[in-house]
Amino acid sequence: MQEVIDRYKRHTKDRVQPENQAEAQNLQHMQHEAASLMKKIELLEISKRKLLGEGLQSCTLQEIQQIEKQLERSVSTIRARKTQVFKEQVERLKEKEKILTAENAKLREKFVGLQQNQTPSEDKEGEAVCTDSSEKSDVETELIIGLPESRTRRLLQN
Repeated sequence: MQEVIDRYKRHTKDRVQPENQAEAQNLQHMQHEAASLMKKIELLEISKRKLLGEGLQSCTLQEIQQIEKQLERSVSTIRARKTQVFKEQVERLKEKEKILTAENAKLREKFVGLQQNQTPSEDKEGEAVCTDSSEKSDVETELIIGLPESRTRRLLQN
């Protein structure tokens, strides 16, 4: 029985070692990759500080000129994007203007049609004024305070 147990232990020990070796190699690879990423992060932070104008004392003239060129390229890219966005906004606003102008023309035609169909007695109650040359529309109303009976008498007197 002891011999069987010893064989079992040797057999499982042989199996476990390759798994442990693979895990150890994987762990080493992950540690190396983590160290590499930490170094990249540190370099990016240094680069960011330099672009923000911090820590430039240790830079050579050539490094400062490189930073300046990089900033100029970035500014020109930003300005190009800004110009593009403004152009797109102008185009959208022009389209909106066309739509509103067309809607305004339809409303004017409708108003003129309604004004022509209006009877003279309706003109006395309330009058709407709209001209093609003016950009404003004014509405004139008559305010009467009192009982409805007095309102009818006033209308009959006019």
